[in-house]
Amino acid sequence: MNVMQRLRMPTDIAMTVLSIVLMGGTMLFPDDRVHQILGMLLLVLWAVHIALNHRWYGSVFKGRYNPFRVMQTVVNVGIFVCAVLLGVSGMMMAWFIPETVSVPLEFARMAHLVSSHWYYLFMCVHVGMHVSVIFNKIKAKRSGKGASTDSSGTSKMTARSILFRLILVLVCGYGVYACAVRGLWKYMFLLQPFFFFDMGRGYLLFVLDYISILVLIAVLSHLLSRRLLKASRSKS
Repeated sequence: MNVMQRLRMPTDIAMTVLSIVLMGGTMLFPDDRVHQILGMLLLVLWAVHIALNHRWYGSVFKGRYNPFRVMQTVVNVGIFVCAVLLGVSGMMMAWFIPETVSVPLEFARMAHLVSSHWYYLFMCVHVGMHVSVIFNKIKAKRSGKGASTDSSGTSKMTARSILFRLILVLVCGYGVYACAVRGLWKYMFLLQPFFFFDMGRGYLLFVLDYISILVLIAVLSHLLSRRLLKASRSKS
């Protein structure tokens, strides 16, 4: 495994964690500058992510497009556009911009609100489309270590699989509730023109809500991408 492959997963994990934290806006920090600095760090990580996956970007206009590749391209372009809007609007509202510089703050605030929630949606879909890669790596490591194949070992793995799926269903169910409570679509379509942080639910529930929303969208994305891949393979 080369250095680039080793960097991919830590970079993706750091970007996901930062994205969840930043979705809380400036309400999670006593100083707005912390949010802005973390946003700049996320942009730096995006630059690293693009550099690590430069081959994909170089192949966008090459080869044939099946439904899965179309979905992947739409999601990646959506993330890129949202990241650019977040970066530009964030810089417009940054603390180091002199007051003498005329900046359309209302436009910047609206653009930041809308693009941040579309970004989160695209990011969750992106995670779901690539989660199989993570599971394949875990399976490869287990098979390399020589997993037990006796009857007791098989029953334990089956029980773990059932438990994992049950937990996943429960988390997804809560994700539907969290999505309704947090009202993500309201921000995405500017039905609510300002960010509302429910102090009554607290910071911990905020993080749990957004993690469950990520899991919900990622699971739906994973199931859809699997179907698209199967349909593409059956036609070829």
